[in-house]
Amino acid sequence: MRQTLLEAGDRMEEGLPEAEPSVSTWDRISNLKTMAWEAYKRKPISHWILLALSSAAMLVAFPASSLLSRVYYNNGGTSKWIISWVAVAGWPLTALILLPTYFFLKTYPTPLDLKLTLSYIVLGFLSAADNLMYAYAYAYLPASTAALIASSSLVFSALFGYAIVNNKLNASMINALVIITAAMTIIALDSDSDRYSNVTDKQYIMGFVWDILGSALHGLIFALSELVFVRLLGRRSFHVVLEQQVMVSLFAFVFTTIGMVVSKDFQGMKSEAKTFEGGASAYYQVLIWGAITFQLGILGSTAVLFLASTVMAGVLNAVRVPITSIAAVILLHDPMSGFKILSLIITFWGFASYIYGSSSASKYSPS
Repeated sequence: MRQTLLEAGDRMEEGLPEAEPSVSTWDRISNLKTMAWEAYKRKPISHWILLALSSAAMLVAFPASSLLSRVYYNNGGTSKWIISWVAVAGWPLTALILLPTYFFLKTYPTPLDLKLTLSYIVLGFLSAADNLMYAYAYAYLPASTAALIASSSLVFSALFGYAIVNNKLNASMINALVIITAAMTIIALDSDSDRYSNVTDKQYIMGFVWDILGSALHGLIFALSELVFVRLLGRRSFHVVLEQQVMVSLFAFVFTTIGMVVSKDFQGMKSEAKTFEGGASAYYQVLIWGAITFQLGILGSTAVLFLASTVMAGVLNAVRVPITSIAAVILLHDPMSGFKILSLIITFWGFASYIYGSSSASKYSPS
């Protein structure tokens, strides 16, 4: 105590302030506005237009794709392979975006060696399996519930990233993982409130389990994709990210198409279209728009990662969960119990905590 008082006296004698003056809320807002304006001026207007379009693609296309999957099952669709095939059938759209980058950015395609090709094949197979798991989830769960459970992929991404790529985890991020896990537990305990009348208890449990497994596999795919960049590619430019997405989607398309052929679901499309509520035209529109919206969401997330940061992508991922849930309640009349609302709030809180922890880790990591 005596030493502390002496040090305080020395500061006063030297004319130094004892503490920093308090900063008002208005000053903080003003500082944030100044920082935002300076960040805006550092980039051309085209950058911000592309970022806005990419963000809109994530916030609109991904929820739309999820809702269309549920519309397919609501209106008479039954095949899980068809929905998983639709998720990758739009891969040529990404390829069409990739090809012009070689001319405008004056780059060359990344050479394919054996290791890189094998990594794309493995990631393609895992993506095909992941899409199939999510198809089972949407077959038996309301879209709002499936979206909330799928948000647990952040937990698995963080854990696999820590184990495989040595990504950092701080206290705030670990807290977020616990919070999101608690939100998933709340949904599991409230399963009776949102189960469709035509879905049995066993099917609902299967949907819940497949959603969790799909989220875990999604987290593994995310970590392995990052490992490919670190070990094999060594760079993260826009066209390289697109190349990986095109190749992985292509191999996932091949594996899923084989599954469609073996299960004879291509032939089953005609019979499904005949009995589909709204007719064959509505049936094919759901599938086509499902393929387009999923690829637009992928393109949007890829562009956000490149134009902004993983933190920005995390923010948008956090926002699209309540957008999907609320849209499902409004458009598909999904049941929304008090427990599900509580789970939604807790999930959003968990995302915010993770984003804060991720930004702090990035800020203090050595350059």
